[in-house]
Amino acid sequence: MSGALGGAILGGLRAAGGLEVVGASRSGDGTAVRHADFDRPETLKEAFEGARVLVFVSAGYAEDDVVLARHGAVVRAAADAGVEHVIYTSLAASGERLTIALAHRWTEARLAEAPFDVTVLRNGLYAEIPAGLALMGAAAAAESGVFAAPLGAGRVSVAARDDLAAVAVRVAAEAWQDVVSGGERRHAGRTYELEGLSAVGGHDLAEVLSEVLGRPVSYLPVPLGPRGRGWPGWRRTRRVTRCRPSPTSAPACWRPVKAICPRSWTRPVRPAT
Repeated sequence: MSGALGGAILGGLRAAGGLEVVGASRSGDGTAVRHADFDRPETLKEAFEGARVLVFVSAGYAEDDVVLARHGAVVRAAADAGVEHVIYTSLAASGERLTIALAHRWTEARLAEAPFDVTVLRNGLYAEIPAGLALMGAAAAAESGVFAAPLGAGRVSVAARDDLAAVAVRVAAEAWQDVVSGGERRHAGRTYELEGLSAVGGHDLAEVLSEVLGRPVSYLPVPLGPRGRGWPGWRRTRRVTRCRPSPTSAPACWRPVKAICPRSWTRPVRPAT
């Protein structure tokens, strides 16, 4: 768990208390953080040995065949190691148009066939992504009064990464309690759609920049092409689909996913298939 989401989840689990927590990452030292390299499947079973609940944070960006191989190796290693419950961080249903959806849905299908309980956390777009675009464009906007970005005219629902991590921590902690106690598996076979109640677009980011910079800033949609020069093909394709205008919009109220956590535990959810 060396990425931003994985690190936040690991930190939250360690801070929760009452849990036996061991991290695993490519840079693991073999003690508090075990060595687990998605590209070296032979390291995974040993890393998962003794774990009863596994939080499986998706393997990052690469060509689809690379991601599928990584995820398949994790599923097999978890089964071989005797893991009893896997919690997987996937992609929200609203992201089906994104190219990364293929790997996530394939992984969900493999997990559904595995001999352990599964919970799927379908995360929405990180709020840090549009925030990062605003920061990148702040200097130019301060000088010209224009925020130029390849976001089209649509809006996309966002959720803060720390809020998504908090949900994963709660689910993992409760899953571990259920496994240890032998009680009802509250989160087994469940899929949670975790999206913020806010939707953000280029005009919203321009408004934020106007407030921060103390001058009017307008939004100018621009093509992605020039910004994608030099990127590998898979990255360019994924950025294009991410920046494509959303067909729907919602009020830009900037409320984090924490605001809907209580409802997310009680509303109907779909099986993890």
